[in-house]
Amino acid sequence: MMKRLLPLTALAALLSACSSNSDWRTASREPAGIAPNPAQEPEAVVEVYGADAFSWRGWFAIHTWIATKEAGASEYKVHEVVGWRVERGQPALYSYTTATPDRYWFGARPEKIQSITGERAAQIIPKIEDAIAHYPWADEYTVFPGPNSNTFPAWVGLQVPELELDMPFRAIGSGYAD
Repeated sequence: MMKRLLPLTALAALLSACSSNSDWRTASREPAGIAPNPAQEPEAVVEVYGADAFSWRGWFAIHTWIATKEAGASEYKVHEVVGWRVERGQPALYSYTTATPDRYWFGARPEKIQSITGERAAQIIPKIEDAIAHYPWADEYTVFPGPNSNTFPAWVGLQVPELELDMPFRAIGSGYAD
């Protein structure tokens, strides 16, 4: 029995030691500087971001979210699904306004999955907002198979085909939306 546990214990120790995000309370949430500055970008903007999931889970999966900025707006609306909100008795779906929609996801630098600006963005923002209002799993979160943080943008993308959203392979749970 001990011989079987030793490799698993070693693997767990390795994954924990190699994680740069060991404490969510002190992990970076600074802006990555990849979003258009709303004070300098007068046009509408739609962006979808993804960053490694927290801690060792980031080796396998990403967390994704949607940011929209209407033409002339001074802030973005960020929409995401977060599991720990459900554990606290709150809806998993969370929306808020910020000038920095590209913040690190608890130590993990985000990457753009999709970026649309100008008139095309202005035309699809109302459709995105409508899809978000009708998201069927707003109060649910299950790591696997979903619904989770990746199910949400995938579902919005299915409702708004003009978004032309192609979710990355590591967006585990995005297939739940199908």
